Amino acid sequence: MLKLKSNIFSTSNLYNYYKLTFYKEDLEHLLTSIIAKITDNIKCLAIINDNVQQDIFGGIFFRSLSKVPYYKILVEDKEDLQSPNYHTLSVIRHIKRSSCNAYILLISNGEKITRFLRFGDKYRVIDTRAKFIILHDHHLFRSDLHYLWKKIVNVIFLRQHGRHYELGLFRRKQVQPWYDISTVPFPTPIRKIFIPHRLNTWHQGKFQLDNELFKDKTSNLKGEVLRVVTFKHIPGTTESGPKSIRVDILWTLAEVMNFKPNVYEAQFADLEKWGRKQLNGSYSGLIGEIQNGNADMALGNLYYTPYYLELMDLTKPYTTECLTFLTPEALTNNSWMTLILPFKPLMWAAVIIAMALAGFVFYALANYYHYIVTSKSKPTKKKIIIVQEKNKKVKFKPVQEHFEEEQFEGEGLYLFSELSNAILYTYSMLLMVSLPRFPSGWSLRMLTGWFWLYCILLVVAYRASMTAILANPAPRITIDTMEQLVDAKITCGGWGEEIKQSFLTSLDPAGQKIGLKFEVIYDIDEAVDRIAKGEFAYYENFYYLQYLRVKRQVEEDSQQKENNTHAKNNNQEIKQQKEKRNLHIMHDCVIHMPISLGLIKNSPLLTRINKYLQWIIEAGLVKKWLNDAIKKIISEEITEEKQNSKALMNLEKLYGAIVALGIGYFISICILIGEIIHWQYFVKKHPYYDKYNMTLYYKQKKLLKK
Repeated sequence: MLKLKSNIFSTSNLYNYYKLTFYKEDLEHLLTSIIAKITDNIKCLAIINDNVQQDIFGGIFFRSLSKVPYYKILVEDKEDLQSPNYHTLSVIRHIKRSSCNAYILLISNGEKITRFLRFGDKYRVIDTRAKFIILHDHHLFRSDLHYLWKKIVNVIFLRQHGRHYELGLFRRKQVQPWYDISTVPFPTPIRKIFIPHRLNTWHQGKFQLDNELFKDKTSNLKGEVLRVVTFKHIPGTTESGPKSIRVDILWTLAEVMNFKPNVYEAQFADLEKWGRKQLNGSYSGLIGEIQNGNADMALGNLYYTPYYLELMDLTKPYTTECLTFLTPEALTNNSWMTLILPFKPLMWAAVIIAMALAGFVFYALANYYHYIVTSKSKPTKKKIIIVQEKNKKVKFKPVQEHFEEEQFEGEGLYLFSELSNAILYTYSMLLMVSLPRFPSGWSLRMLTGWFWLYCILLVVAYRASMTAILANPAPRITIDTMEQLVDAKITCGGWGEEIKQSFLTSLDPAGQKIGLKFEVIYDIDEAVDRIAKGEFAYYENFYYLQYLRVKRQVEEDSQQKENNTHAKNNNQEIKQQKEKRNLHIMHDCVIHMPISLGLIKNSPLLTRINKYLQWIIEAGLVKKWLNDAIKKIISEEITEEKQNSKALMNLEKLYGAIVALGIGYFISICILIGEIIHWQYFVKKHPYYDKYNMTLYYKQKKLLKK
């Protein structure tokens, strides 16, 4: 019995030995044949196997890899590949960084393979667009794994058939095995049951058919329907439907790649738009449709940022958009500054300095000329005046008699001989008022002539600039730079937490300050209304801000027409409407953001779409489609600007003149009050004051000055 048991044990071991031996030899030859077919198309090879499949790779296989670099990972039986150990994970990541585009997964446990593929897809540690060779196992085709085979499409499954042994005491019969080679049925969608697509058969050391094992399945999608999620957003889509730049790109891609796009909007797309993270960790809106696998492609203003790259695949950026703020215009009217607006501050400073110096120069030359004239005048005559004082003797007092000043001064010198007159007549020349008398002295005459030329040029320039200001619409006070927005006492905001984080992590100090007062807002209508009230600035792309501004203006015009028909009943509403501010798009761009199409994570279509997008960009079609999408908005905006830029003269534009007149009135009244005070408290109390003989008071005052 012991011997029989020994014989039985020996026979069983012999069966397992032959089975394993032939199995290893067959699989090694098959893998060698497969690698020989794809050697020219792979950069490097990753081999992941367990202890059971360890001895399959022999000298024949490795000799076929003489020109191909490879990595080999041995997975322990107790290791869970959905949470691999540090050493295994580091090698897998190194394989990804090395751009290895071929994987051989020889693991006996199919469940372990599924866990590894789930892990690689979720954390992107494997290249799902690479070529995969996997042992056939029914665990791989469960319904909860169907999403993997929408991404890993360059895969072949190896299934062994026909190995039977009939063992006896004297003979052994062996049936030659064969392998069935199949793949996923991409682009045909996987329904409830996964049915592999048969590619080839390997029997007696060779392939039975001359089929390509890793055929490119993305060049022709064979008329399959791809679900495309989108929402209304300029310039992505228009209000009339999804017919703008990205849809045009979609139609072009559909024609080239032979698929039918099924464009639809996510649930509550008007509110959710791109989507928000829910309490359970899932996403709503466009991102939610992509993550749930309901959509194959996403059309929206998807910024090429790490935030979106983490949630989905992004294609090559096909355009860039200027991201900036929609800000309110200031209600403060600067029409009162009309008189000083023609010149800039530096110009006014130069004019004031020139005027001040001119007055002093005229005064200095007049006095110098006066000195020359008086030094050549006749000597003074002496007179003797008899002075008789009361109860005293008569005295003779000599007095020098001066000739009248005009006789020695020279003609015209009186215009500039006093500093106040010099400044007054200098300013009068600037106002094109002629002098009452031409000055004497060639130095004064030459200076007067050149100063007249200066005054003519200055006045002509001032008048021309003033005419342009009065003819054009009143200048608007706007916010056009990040620094001005930081200084403005308004709140900034935009759609989504990721926008706020981008400002907070910005290297620009102004951007960080904006991030501190940035408010996440999801209601666009509320945001526009707050901007009109002058308390908010909204962050979006330039074209969408143009659309919001034109839309609000159209709504205001229609509302104003309704109010005009019921003006008596709606006076208060009209008053509130006038208090609202105009909307202004900040001139400076915060950033020029690249825009992409969105695909499901690890999509097999990414490489092919990037290739066609590059051709579309080089052909200039993107620029044309963009112009077509915003043409209507631009035309409406130009019409609105023409209506607002009519050169109408009104009282508002003459506020500067009224302000100047008011200043004159104010100064005159102050001087008048000062004169009255001086008359009451100084003149009337003077000892020589006599209201009946005022001449005596002024004569005595002149004598005191002399």
